[in-house]
Amino acid sequence: MEPMTTDQMPLLDHFYHWENQRPEEVFMRQPFGPLWTDITWREAGAIVRRMAAALQRLGLQPGDVVATYSKNCYHWVLADLAIMMGGFVSAPLYPNLTGPQLAEVLELSGAKLLFVGKLDDWTGPARFLPEGIPTIAFPHYNGNDRVAADYQWDELVQASAPIAGDPRRELDELWTIIYTSGTTGTPKGVMHTFRAPTALMENERTHRNLLIFGGDDHRFFSYLPLNHIAERIIVEGAALMTGGTISFAESLDTFARNLQETRPTLFMAVPRIWTKFQLGIYERLPPKTLRTLLGIPVVKNLVKRKIKKGLGLNHARITLTGAAPTPDSLKEWYQNLGITLQEVYAMTENCGGCTLMPRDAIKPGTVGRPLPNVKVKIDPETEEVLMSAPWMMQGYFRDEQHTREVLQNGWLRTGDRGHLTADGYLTLSGRVNDTFKSAKGKFIVPAPMEWGFAENPLVEQVCVTGLALPQPVALLVLSEIGKESDPSEVEASLTETMKTINQNLSSFERLHRLVIMDEPWEVDNGLLTPTMKIRRNVLHQRYNSRFQEWYRHPQSVVWSGTTKAVSK
Repeated sequence: MEPMTTDQMPLLDHFYHWENQRPEEVFMRQPFGPLWTDITWREAGAIVRRMAAALQRLGLQPGDVVATYSKNCYHWVLADLAIMMGGFVSAPLYPNLTGPQLAEVLELSGAKLLFVGKLDDWTGPARFLPEGIPTIAFPHYNGNDRVAADYQWDELVQASAPIAGDPRRELDELWTIIYTSGTTGTPKGVMHTFRAPTALMENERTHRNLLIFGGDDHRFFSYLPLNHIAERIIVEGAALMTGGTISFAESLDTFARNLQETRPTLFMAVPRIWTKFQLGIYERLPPKTLRTLLGIPVVKNLVKRKIKKGLGLNHARITLTGAAPTPDSLKEWYQNLGITLQEVYAMTENCGGCTLMPRDAIKPGTVGRPLPNVKVKIDPETEEVLMSAPWMMQGYFRDEQHTREVLQNGWLRTGDRGHLTADGYLTLSGRVNDTFKSAKGKFIVPAPMEWGFAENPLVEQVCVTGLALPQPVALLVLSEIGKESDPSEVEASLTETMKTINQNLSSFERLHRLVIMDEPWEVDNGLLTPTMKIRRNVLHQRYNSRFQEWYRHPQSVVWSGTTKAVSK
């Protein structure tokens, strides 16, 4: 059998390569309180081979779907590798799915087995398991719910002989089914073959868009959900491709310490996390003090180094932001600290690869340029962004109708509105389906207004709505800083933000009222998807009966209930 070149090697073959080349080097690190447990490539291989054999022994057939329901931990990656090695298809699930949501995606995927791992709550969701689906429990992680399951991980591993040889997976075999968060209805299962991550990462190796490859020092920090395509590619996939080391966050409480102890060479975060980092720095160095220090030549570099070291990012060669547009002001703030945030625009359907902001050619107001081998065009009627690449999805699992709607003539319809600049950068202006019509018959595009509130640290969440109102209104959830601030200061700040946003809008688009909500928007109350995206239709249904009342309120900032009194 001819040896594969790297552009032909599925993820599993890269694992075999490093298992052979670096057997005693550390592949993964898991924190347990102040202590870390290391697992080498050789140790990982021994466990994965036994678990793959155990899955086959349980009667699973090649191509069967195996689901994983757990927060990030090293057993998650071991289970994923065992699914690959055993000849099966993975269906990774969000660890914050409610019981009904879990039951829904298990039914949709036709999963024949479920790995259950590190979870805040298993007792509740367990009641909704489809009848007859067997479960395997990861070893218990302190601080998480105890999992009662049909089989225990350690017992299965100890009772199984390793699978023989190095089982291969073909590039065109189905690798995974990743379920979207379901902002507008039933989650859809995005199908990717092994070719997709291979093609995307080899595109990086060839064109060096991020400079991931090169050198022997690759440290990755895993904390965003591993079932999300971004974390799956840029952490798990990149570690398998480069022979790097993955370190995990133990919990929210230990996140900062775990990050400092890892000092990753690549770090990716969503805008909300970059904002939280900023607010944490401001608690120690108020904005005025920080600006003054950065303006003093003899101390500014010392301040920058200290801040980056305090964050745990002083060794980060690559810092990424994505999942939602990042305000230019936030990116500029980090740039002044010597941290270049490169924006990534992508989605599950294109395996996390569409556009990237070039490190040396940043263009404000855009999400970067298409990657090499990516084609982007704009639908002239709807302004929808269409893209094409070698790593696009095969379609939605058992859903031909939605597949036909999204994949058309070799193009993927992203659902995002945007336009291309003369020099090839992509600018986004919101979701096509988020546009609504006011009572004046005018179409309102909420995203640009919502992005304007990202500049205000008092705001945690925002949704511009107002179907059938003469002018739109914005529903707001305050951040922790906002909740602790004096209500009069909150009102003044939000009013000023609204004025800034409105001055760039046409008269029919301008925000009429800001409504500060009492109820938090969470996954548990159905207002957020598992990826923390707002369910606009649910928000509208829940508060529609109060829109007229809020709209007619004499003040520009309305407190929806007891929030103002509590804040005092």
